[in-house]
Amino acid sequence: MDFQSKKLINDPNGHDNSSLRLRDCYAVHRGLRVVGYSGWRITPAKVTEYLYVVTEFIEGLVETYPGLQYLDGFPDVKVVLRADVSGGTYDKVAVISGGGSGHEPAHAGFVGEGMLTAAICGMFLPLLLLTPFLQYGIRAVTGPSGCLLIVKNYTGDRLNFGLAAEQAKSEGYKVEMVIVGDDCALPPPRGIAGRRGLAGTILVHKVAGAAAASGLSLAEVAAEAKRASEMVGTMGVALSVCTLPGQVTPDRLGPGKMELGLGIHGEPGAAVADLQPVDIVVSHVLKQILSTETNYVHITRGSRVVLMINGLGATPLMELMIAAGKAVPRLQLEHGLAVERVYTGSFMTSLDMAGFSITVMKADQTILNLLDAPTKAPNWPVGADGNHPPAKIPVPLPPSRTKKNEETLGRPQQLSPEGHILEIAIEAAAKTVIDLRDNLNELDGKVGDGDCGSTMSKGATAILEDMKKCYPLNDPAETVNEIGTSIRKVMGGTSGIIYDIFCKAAYAQLKANSQSGITALEWAGALEAAIDAVSKYGGAKAGYRTLLDALIPASSVLKEKLAAGEDPVQAFGLSAEAAVAGAESTKTMQAQAGRSSYVSADILASVPDPGAVAAAYWYKAAASAVKNKYQAS
Repeated sequence: MDFQSKKLINDPNGHDNSSLRLRDCYAVHRGLRVVGYSGWRITPAKVTEYLYVVTEFIEGLVETYPGLQYLDGFPDVKVVLRADVSGGTYDKVAVISGGGSGHEPAHAGFVGEGMLTAAICGMFLPLLLLTPFLQYGIRAVTGPSGCLLIVKNYTGDRLNFGLAAEQAKSEGYKVEMVIVGDDCALPPPRGIAGRRGLAGTILVHKVAGAAAASGLSLAEVAAEAKRASEMVGTMGVALSVCTLPGQVTPDRLGPGKMELGLGIHGEPGAAVADLQPVDIVVSHVLKQILSTETNYVHITRGSRVVLMINGLGATPLMELMIAAGKAVPRLQLEHGLAVERVYTGSFMTSLDMAGFSITVMKADQTILNLLDAPTKAPNWPVGADGNHPPAKIPVPLPPSRTKKNEETLGRPQQLSPEGHILEIAIEAAAKTVIDLRDNLNELDGKVGDGDCGSTMSKGATAILEDMKKCYPLNDPAETVNEIGTSIRKVMGGTSGIIYDIFCKAAYAQLKANSQSGITALEWAGALEAAIDAVSKYGGAKAGYRTLLDALIPASSVLKEKLAAGEDPVQAFGLSAEAAVAGAESTKTMQAQAGRSSYVSADILASVPDPGAVAAAYWYKAAASAVKNKYQAS
C-alpha cells in the first residue's frame, strides 16, 4: 500500500493535501501548523491509516534502543520483543503484555531483560484486531517454559488475549493469564466488567518479569503476578481529556475543572470538580485508594507500600515530583504506612492528557526484591531501587566557616593599623557606589535595563552594614571573602555573580600567598587573579565594553609601578587614574557582552559602560581614601 497516496485531510480552501503523511495529520489536529496551513477540519482516519502512526513509533523505538526488535510484518504486525530472545530456545518464562497504543511508554517501553519479553501494540486506545498480533508475539518468544499474558481489565483486552491464549494452547504452548484491575475510583461494580486496569499494571509487569528472570516456573511466575495484582490500587486525576488522531479534542471539561477517576482511554470518570491545590487532590486520591469502605486494596496501618506517581501524557516532571512530595508524608503520617519505594514519571499515559494517577501497592520483602531486581527495560526508572537514606542532610559549611585558626570570624574589638586602613578604603568605595546610584541607572537606561546603579547600591549598602558587625578587618583575606558573601546575599543578576567571583578569586590568591601581613605586590596579585577569574567564567576580555575595561588597566599600571619600586600608595593612585581612563574609553568600544551587545553603535558611542564606570570610581575612592589616610598621619 502506498501510504502517501491516501488522502487524509479535507482542506476547505481546495488545496491538495494528499501527500501529507499521517504524522502530519496528527500534528495538525493537535493544533500545530504544518507546511504553512492551519484551520483544517480533520476527517476521522480509517483503521488502516491509524496503523501507520504506531508503525512509525515502533521504528523509532527500536532505533533508539538496540536491545529491542520488532517482527517483520508491517503494517499489520506490531510486536516489539527482546532482541536476545528466540522462542525456540528461550528457557525461561516469557512475559507478554500489550493493548491499544497511545499509552506510551506502556507497553513497548517496558520490554527488556527482567521485565516484559514482548509487547503487542494495537491501535490507538480502542482495542481492535489485536488477536493476530498476540499469536505472532507468543510464537516469537515462547519456549518450553511457556508464557504469561498480563492483561489490563478491559473487555476488549480480555477477549483478545483470551482468544490468543486458547489459540496458543491449541498449538502446544503453555500459557497462563493474569488480569489486572487496579482502579479505585468507581464504586464496586455489580456486573462482570470489574475494575479497570491502570498504571498499577506496570508494577505487575516488573514483579512478573523479575520472577521469570530468576528462573521460576510458569505457575510460580503467574502466582507472583496475581498476588501483586491483588495488592495494588490506582486512581487518576485529569485536567484535560486526550485527543485521538483524526478527531477534535473533546470539550467535556470546562475551564477551571478537573475530572476524578477518568480512564486511560478518555472515558468519563467518577466526578468533575473545581480545580484544587495539589495537596488537597493528593489527599483525596489516597483516601479513595485506601478506603476501608470499598476495601479495594487490603492495606492497613503499619503496612509497607510502594508509591507510583504516573503522568498521563502532558504533565511536566516537575509537577509529578511535587505530587510525589505531597503523597509520601500523607501516606506516612495520615495513613501510618511505611513508604519503601517511590516511582515518579510517565509510565502509562493517555496521549496528550494532562493529569496524573497515583498507585499504591502493598509490598512485602519478596515484592521489594522483585521490584529492585535489575532490568534492561528502557523506561523502568533507574535509581529508584533500594532503601532510602535520610532525605535531608545538613548544609556543608566551607572551611572558612568551620575553622579559623582558633579565631572566630567577627569584627575585632581592636583594629590593627592595617585593619583601620582597610576599613577606610572599603567604606569610601561603598559610599561612592551608593552616591553614584542615580547616575549609573541613567547610563544603564540608555544601554541596558536601567538598574545597574540600584543593583550596585544594594551590594554597597550590605557591605557597609556587615562591616560594622562581622568583617574580620585585621585579616584582609577573610575580609575580602566576607565582602563577596555580602554581595551574594543582596545583588541579583549578572553583576552580583561577577563581583562574588571577583572576591572569591582574590581571597583564594591572598590566602595562598600570605603568611602574615599582606604586601602591596600580593594585593596586586590578588587583583590580577580576580580579573582572570571574571574573564574565565564570564567570557569577557579587554575591549568587550565591561567592568574589566576599567580593572585591567588599573591592574597593569599597579603591577608596573610596584615593579619599578614606586611607593605603594602612589602606585595605587596612579592605577586608579588608569581605571577611570579605561572606563571612559568604553564609549568607543562595540559591546560584545551583556545587554549592551543588543544596542546600536551610535547610542553606545555617547555612553560609557555603567559597569566599568562603577568599578573605576569605587576603585578610585578606595585609592584616594588610603592616600588621604597616609598623608594625614
